[in-house]
Amino acid sequence: MRKYFFLFTLICTASFASCGGNDEAETPVTVSISTQPESISAPAEGGVYTINVTTTAQEWGVYTDGDWIKVDTRNTLLKQGSITVTIPANPLTDPRSGSITLMSGAARKTIPVTQAGAEKAAYYAPDGYSLVWNDEFDTGSELNSNDWTHEVQKDHWVNNELQNYVNHKSPDGKLVTEIRDGALRINCFKENGKVYSGRVYAHVSQGWQYGYFEARIKLPKGKGTWPAFWMMPVGNDWSTNPWPKCGEIDIMEEVGCVPNEVSSSVHTQDYNHTKNTQKTHAMTIANAEGAFHTYAMLWTADEIITYVDGKEQLNVKKSVLGSGHDQWPFHYAFYPIFNLAWGGDWGGMNGVDESALPVTMEVDYIRVFQKK
Repeated sequence: MRKYFFLFTLICTASFASCGGNDEAETPVTVSISTQPESISAPAEGGVYTINVTTTAQEWGVYTDGDWIKVDTRNTLLKQGSITVTIPANPLTDPRSGSITLMSGAARKTIPVTQAGAEKAAYYAPDGYSLVWNDEFDTGSELNSNDWTHEVQKDHWVNNELQNYVNHKSPDGKLVTEIRDGALRINCFKENGKVYSGRVYAHVSQGWQYGYFEARIKLPKGKGTWPAFWMMPVGNDWSTNPWPKCGEIDIMEEVGCVPNEVSSSVHTQDYNHTKNTQKTHAMTIANAEGAFHTYAMLWTADEIITYVDGKEQLNVKKSVLGSGHDQWPFHYAFYPIFNLAWGGDWGGMNGVDESALPVTMEVDYIRVFQKK
């Protein structure tokens, strides 16, 4: 994924003669860029590197191809500057490659970046699967807007839920989502008589079709809480493919009025909770509220299997449910969702206890793997 760190002013050339206030064509200025070094080769454990930059123009910029390559620039408005490149440890046994591209006027210079694979993978993945995207929530203080989208909706939008979903902050500026201590924190709280919380989508416009999806999550306590890790279809036409016909995959849900019981479900036109025919499975685990646990799903063209701490939870097969769209709509891309609801048809089925507020759902990481 390319990350642009800033924009810089393009130099007027002869094609824009009016820029110089001269009716006569001017000779275009050739811009050159030189760097030292011209490539980076990092070991599996990573490292920090300095690239010295010299350009004949007055300013320059940089972007990366590879979201694992972190850069910090110095003196970009001068002809000489530097880039500090931080390469984190490679979590996988496969080597990886990316690049850093410098821009100055019309000139471009690409610096290849390679990194060796680790002797032992840091991530678990099913055999034959490789990591395609992840967020470890270990940098910055808020979600990366290139990866995440906040839902904005008023209370009672769905399921009679009582929270208001806002983009990052409440009206008084309190955070509903934040990155802190290596985790995504989704906060639910009361402010000026209203309850606010967060609901966020990962890569909402593209998602993934099939794969292994895993997140490590700590659930909040309190009657009224309804945290979830789930998936919905990308770019769905709700007028022709409404819920539940479109499909829904719930990897993990829990309600505070039934503490520590986590469940997984799939919803389709023929199998959904409005008909009491949904395919679901629940299990009680120690300290789901207050401790981190791993929730995962393996999704193929023929089956969906969810896991809690590596133990199988729900297992549904297309050959059992049926191959038609009304039975198995899981044949296009879906995107992951994290949210913390308050009250509603299920979360508030036994009422809510507002003395429990504020509460927080914590996500240590999310990782997406697909077949190589």
